[in-house]
Amino acid sequence: MSDSRTDDDAHHLDASQAADRRILWLVLLINLGQSLAGAGVGVWASSTALIGAALDNLADASVYGVSLYAVGRAATIKVRAARLSGWLLIGLAVLLFVEVLRRFFGGEEPVGPAMMVMAAVNAGLNLVCLHLLRRHQGEDVNFKASAIFTSNDSLVNLAVVLSGALVLWLDSNLPDLVLGVIVSAIAANGGREILSEAAEAAETARSEA
Repeated sequence: MSDSRTDDDAHHLDASQAADRRILWLVLLINLGQSLAGAGVGVWASSTALIGAALDNLADASVYGVSLYAVGRAATIKVRAARLSGWLLIGLAVLLFVEVLRRFFGGEEPVGPAMMVMAAVNAGLNLVCLHLLRRHQGEDVNFKASAIFTSNDSLVNLAVVLSGALVLWLDSNLPDLVLGVIVSAIAANGGREILSEAAEAAETARSEA
């Protein structure tokens, strides 16, 4: 009977890891598509906020790729993968802030309707990703990182819709630039949260060793 339980546990573990990988592959592909579409529309519409959202989606896709690598591996490897995700997001936040400064000193007015439509589509896709990720009920630090990224994206895209409306109303690129700074801050804070989760997971792993 003991052997039977061991076999059942191993089968459950393998099934769980396979399900985790399927979820991560789905959200990775969705975010890659969002990143490519958002970057293209952002450049065409001269929108810093959309470009920032596209960079955020690219960072998400990278996180999901790192998480895929970490599924089923040792706790120390998962912690390292999460730390990489956190620093990646902080790095992209810095790059976006630099782009905002560049556009502040010279840049054309963004296309408000394009911002609103692209952001609304992205917000819907983010909700799909968040639903998929929340089907995983475990405490894995990389799934927590992925959920943090996706939650941030939902807030960012709702803000882009508002920014697009303000661009139309005020006939100015200032709302887009302000949102670019906000997106940068949200991304940096998301990176900080992921690093904090990784630190807690590392401490737990040390205490259980």
